[in-house]
Formats: sequence, C-alpha cells, structure tokens
Amino acid sequence: MTYVINQNDLARLSAAVAGPVLAPGDEGYAAETAAWNTALVQRPALAVGATSAADVQAAVRFAAANALPVAMIATGHGAVVPADGALLVNLRRINGISIDARSRTATIGAAVPAQQLIQAGTGEGLALLAGSSPNVGVVGYALGGGISPTLGRLHGFAADHVSAAEIVSADGALRQIDAEHDPDLFWAIRGGMGNFGVVTSLTIGLVPVTRLYGGGLYFAGEHVEQVVAAFRGIAAAPPEELSVSLAFLRLRSGPAVPEPLRDRFSVHVRIAYLGSAADGERLIAELRATAPALLDTVAEIPYTAIAGIHSDPVEPTPTYEMSTLLREFPAAAAEALIAVAGPGVDTPAGVIEIRQLGGALARAPRVPNAVGNRDAGFQLSGAMFDAPGRAEEFRAPLAEIADAVAPWTTGGRQANFLTGYDTTAAAVARAYEPETYRRLAEVKSAVDPGNMFRINHNILPAPSGAA
Repeated sequence: MTYVINQNDLARLSAAVAGPVLAPGDEGYAAETAAWNTALVQRPALAVGATSAADVQAAVRFAAANALPVAMIATGHGAVVPADGALLVNLRRINGISIDARSRTATIGAAVPAQQLIQAGTGEGLALLAGSSPNVGVVGYALGGGISPTLGRLHGFAADHVSAAEIVSADGALRQIDAEHDPDLFWAIRGGMGNFGVVTSLTIGLVPVTRLYGGGLYFAGEHVEQVVAAFRGIAAAPPEELSVSLAFLRLRSGPAVPEPLRDRFSVHVRIAYLGSAADGERLIAELRATAPALLDTVAEIPYTAIAGIHSDPVEPTPTYEMSTLLREFPAAAAEALIAVAGPGVDTPAGVIEIRQLGGALARAPRVPNAVGNRDAGFQLSGAMFDAPGRAEEFRAPLAEIADAVAPWTTGGRQANFLTGYDTTAAAVARAYEPETYRRLAEVKSAVDPGNMFRINHNILPAPSGAA
C-alpha cells in the first residue's frame, strides 16, 4: 500500500522533531536520503533528520500510526535494501563522543564514524577496534559484529566490547539496555544489526594502542603465485598480534590511485602488527624478499593512520559486493582463486580480498552475543565499482569467484559482509548458527512483532507460538 501524505499529520510530525522532515520533491530530500553506495537510490515516503533520541521516538511513533516501515541511515554505509515507501530516519546529526579513560570506554552517538572516535581516543592512548574503512559508522559496524583487520585477532569482534546501548523500539519507547537490563534484547542487537530498533547511543570498550607496524606491500601481477605462497606462509601460524590480508587489485587511473597501480593487475598484502617495528620487519622479511615491490608502505605508524593499510575507497561510489567464509586457504584454494581472478583473467572485479581471521575472533566473548560463524580461518570478499543499475550483470562474475573456493567454505557469512545479493531469509540465516537465528527470531517477535524494522538484512519475527 502506498502511503499518502496527510499534510496535517506531516505538520504535527515536523512540530515534534527538531530536525528536518522531508518529502519527495522537497529541497534537501536527495541529500538526506543518499547512501554511500550510490548504486542504491532510495525513495522513502518521508525522511526525518533526527537530532536526538526524542526525534527518533517521534518518527517511530509516526511510522507506527501510519503503518510505515522504518529504515535507518547514519554515515550512509550498510544500506542494501531501498527504503522506498518507508520512513527513513537519518541519524547523522547524532554524533557526540564521551570517552571515559578510566573504564576505557566511549559512549557515542548513532552516526559517529570510526575515524572520529579513533582521533578522539588517541589523546587517551586508547583505540577503537576499527574496520578497514574508518569512515564507516561505529554503531552499525559494531551491531553487525565488527571485524577489525588490525586489532581483531588480538581482541575479538567490536561487538564483544559493547557494554550498553540506548535503543528506540517499535513501540516508540527509549530503552537503556545492557547485560543486566533487557538482556535478551542486548544479546540480540550485538550481531543482529538494526533488526530490533534504532540504536541512538552505544557504549563500547577501547583498547590501549597508539602505534603499530603496518601498511601495504604491492607487487606486480607476474609475481602473484610467489606472493600468494608467501602470504600463506605468514598466515599459517602467526602470533595474534599480527593480522594479514591479501588482495587482487584492478584499479583504474585516478587521483586517489598511486601511479604504479593504475590500470594494471597488482597484488596487495596488508600488514598490521601490534609489536615493535624490528619484530614486524622480521615477521614479513620473507614476504618482502619474494619479489620487487611496486610500493612498500609498511612502517611504524600511528593508529590514527590505519586507513592507509587497506586504502579502501573514501568517496561514495556505486559498489557491488560478495563474501564468503573459508575454513582454510590451502595451496589448492589459492590456485583456484588465481585461475578465476588472477592476471590475464577478464573479470570486472576491482578488489578481491582474502582476510585472515582466527585468534580472538574465534573465541566466545565474556558476555555472550549473537555474532556467529567464529570458526572460519579466512574470509573471501569481492567488490566491483561501476555505474548504477548493474547488479544483475555483476551477479554471475561475483558468484564465479565464490564458487571457485566452494570446497573450502564453511557455508556461513559474517553479518557485516552480507550484501545486496544476500537479502533473502535463507541468505541472512547463513550469518548465524541455527540456534542463534532461532533465538534472534524470538527476540524480534517480542520487540518488533510487526516487523517495522525490515528495510535491512531482515530477521523475520518467529511465528506466534513457535518453540
């Protein structure tokens, strides 16, 4: 059913919130509804620019009264399902940070990007377990699990460090939740993403890190077999302080792309070591000696500079992605990946990454949460950066890459790495163990039985009376 805007209702909503309330055609509507992935164009019935939890409550109550689903956006990342016909709550104005150095925690607003918290924490000698893209919002990243390619193997998932949250549920109530207050809901949001309400504030633990030994080694495509073999050697039995990943790059010319990498196939090994530069140099010496590097940026760096390790895109761009988890990455899997995505292969994939997991990422957290599939040793992901409207065209090439390593996959996914191709109930369920998914569905049924929060990788409410 298409929502027909009632101007009197709209006026009441506008009076109830401090931020803008915009309908299609209004000035500012396009900017308020834009996602970071510009291949996704959103056309919500209304967009509310929330400035506080009270604004979010008013928006959710309005949606409930008008039978509208609620979608959320903060930094713009994570949107995979168009919010067409929904009420879209833009949280970007809720971006406060309060750091408690004594407890090593930060309480943050819904739209704080990782780099902002990294900068704020550095003065206290504390670091967020950030992902590879520090412009991603901390809250959405942590609610989906949060794999840090710098700190994760030593400290676990970002979700494991969340200690409290403020959330607006489908009834418009503002709930303060933690392990003692509303524990089922607190368990569910940490891994269950935005399925249970609008998180307006999060308290998350930080760890004492100021510097690390890290960066990237880039090699020409003709050395791919030797580099992959050296990567596998390093990843075979590393200390938990060391995290490595490997990427096949096909980068077009552009100001953000270093000249030696433009319009060619290259192999990028990403290094992050939480120890001395001398020890780090010894750990990667064999890799460095494998072949002449096109670029070598590995050095002791401040934690504030971790974005340079992966050098992920920072500007909004059309993006098409896939991911899968691997038990292991043996020589046969490497050969299979090179055969479908190595130099000389015609694939539109711009980045294909094998990321090492394990260590603390494989261990259960002190306070249980819904993050699943901790048994994987590696994660394969791929991304294509091209014009909007090409999702179906790129489905097969991305699937071919995943199929090549199928004999080594676990069958699971990480929730944060579910993509626009993973929106069915079956695909979402692969991010969780069966019992975890069943419990998530039960919590969903308890707090959002009408599935108001469904513009996402949706967890359906358990049927009434389900055991």
